[in-house]
Amino acid sequence: MEYPDGLYYTKDHEWAQEEDGILVVGITDYAQGELGDVVFVELPEEGIVLKAGEPFGVVESVKSVSDLYSPVSGEVVEVNQDLEAEPETVNSSPYDRGWMMKIALSDPKELDKLLSAEQYMEYIKSLK
Repeated sequence: MEYPDGLYYTKDHEWAQEEDGILVVGITDYAQGELGDVVFVELPEEGIVLKAGEPFGVVESVKSVSDLYSPVSGEVVEVNQDLEAEPETVNSSPYDRGWMMKIALSDPKELDKLLSAEQYMEYIKSLK
């Protein structure tokens, strides 16, 4: 499993990477591994405003259906349209081509509530 440094993580297994006030969001390597083969991804509409912890979409795999939760509050400025035709990209490239949405961060202090890679790995260990 891979958990790159420099990303933020949630206990709901989303990751976020900040780029000039915009957060790129996806699900972690752990999450995609637990889900198994992803067959469908439902993402939010661009322009929708989300609150931290609020569901923003759904990922469906051969094993289950899981809600996706926004790591921060803000406006969705872009979604990864490629996942509609190729949802399996979430499995093969969770931190690169498998990103799900970009959200304009409304409160930078919310980043302080997210986990570092090291904290997330400790959290994963506690689940086993």
